[in-house]
Amino acid sequence: MGHVQTVEATGYRPMPRVPALETGDRLSRAEFQRRYEAMPHIKKAELVEGVVYMASPVGAKRARAHTIVAGWALAYAAAAAGVEALDNATVILDADNEVQPDMVLRRTVGGASRVNARGYLEGAPELVIEVAVSSASYDLHDKRRVYRRSGVQEYMVWRIDDAALDWWKLEDGEYRPLAPDGSEILRSEVFPGLILNSAALLAVDPAAVLAALRPAP
Repeated sequence: MGHVQTVEATGYRPMPRVPALETGDRLSRAEFQRRYEAMPHIKKAELVEGVVYMASPVGAKRARAHTIVAGWALAYAAAAAGVEALDNATVILDADNEVQPDMVLRRTVGGASRVNARGYLEGAPELVIEVAVSSASYDLHDKRRVYRRSGVQEYMVWRIDDAALDWWKLEDGEYRPLAPDGSEILRSEVFPGLILNSAALLAVDPAAVLAALRPAP
């Protein structure tokens, strides 16, 4: 009969298996982060009001839209002192919400967010940008409520299938739409000079979108 070593004899105890993340799981933020960090092959997962949401595969249409808004935000941040653009960064908002917005703009000095010891963003960035498929997306509902409650000053959602853009500002605890001027130009009230040609964005014209950031010669 072979010799069977017990846990007591060897001193070895196998590490407990970390459960996989699944869409619809209801987790604490700490447990969500533990499972997410144990699954590095997953590129995007979020905890919204204690519920796990997993990203679907990204098609070319959505990827193209994301690239345009990311380039627009980066171009602004590159020219503005004390402003940082972050793509798909984990943002910890409270005990039930750990999100991963498509893009954020934040003030690195005097802003409401900070980078914690583990390298994650904590607190509300000044501007959050999401690229959604349609108005049915949770970006327009649960996440919008979370961002409002957390004090995100401006929130933008590009609904690509609806060919529509929503850009809200936080005013008296509520999100109110930013009003465009007659030429469909939207101007941030948080970041001076952050100008969006909404017609060019919806037409998927990146050159015209970027040109609006620069003053006329």
